[in-house]
Order: sequence, then structure tokens, then C-alpha cells
Amino acid sequence: MEIRRAIEEANIPHTYISANCFAAYFGPNLGIFMDEDDVATYTIKSIDDPRALNKTMYLRPPENILSQNELIAKWEKLSGKVLEKNPIQSDEFLASMKGTDLTNQVGVGHFYHIFYEGCLTNFDIKDNEEEEASLLYPDVRYPRMDEYMKRYL
Repeated sequence: MEIRRAIEEANIPHTYISANCFAAYFGPNLGIFMDEDDVATYTIKSIDDPRALNKTMYLRPPENILSQNELIAKWEKLSGKVLEKNPIQSDEFLASMKGTDLTNQVGVGHFYHIFYEGCLTNFDIKDNEEEEASLLYPDVRYPRMDEYMKRYL
């Protein structure tokens, strides 16, 4: 946040990109799933766009805002296989990082914030300060998760 504030105080033109979960890496709260190429597309489109200047642009394509259960249901439908599901309580999930290396702890922490706390979707986008990329650039056709997952069949 220090760098962000320094950029703003120096009046340096900027656009912050909040890309959420890359679909290639993540699987009761919602996550937002994006293909890396689409993150790049939205980022490039924002470079010379005055609507994105000095704002945070959130990548929240509505059809890719899913819970883990919804994502799993899509995979089961595509693959024709029913997966065994074992719900894990939040305290048990957090306890799983005890005694593990820092890399694992960071990963568990990210999953906890996303899927237990809902940090990607528990706030509204502020008018005049922030933009949602799929509304700003409706011409970009992003892959829906069921389309994206077909590559793994």
C-alpha cells in the first residue's frame, strides 16, 4: 500500500488491476476465475482508456463468479464423474498449515481468505473510483469456466 499511496500522491497516472484467481491455479464463498490471457487483454485495453485512468479495475466477469461447489458441479457435468467431497471447517483448514513451509502457509492463507472469508466478492465496486472490466469492455469475450475446463478432459 505504501507504493500505491506514493504513486497517487505524486499524481502519476495509473490503473491498478485486480485479477482475482487465475483459472489455471484455483478450484460456501465465491471466487472469481480468469484466464491469464484475459487479464492481459483487459490490462492492455486499459492503457490508453481515460475511463480507467487513476482507478482500480476489477476483473469480475459475472459468469465466472462461482463457489467451489458450483465449480465442482461444472466439472462433474463435463467429466461425467461424481467426485467425493469432504467439507472442511475453517479452523481445521487453518490448522493444516502448522509445521509446513512458508510457501504452503501462504497458499493456505490465500485459499482461506478467498473461500472461507469471501475476500474477492465481499465488497461493492465504488462508483467514480473503480471499474469492472467486463462492463467497461463488453467486446472482450472471456471463456466461461465450463469452456475453460474442457481442455482438461
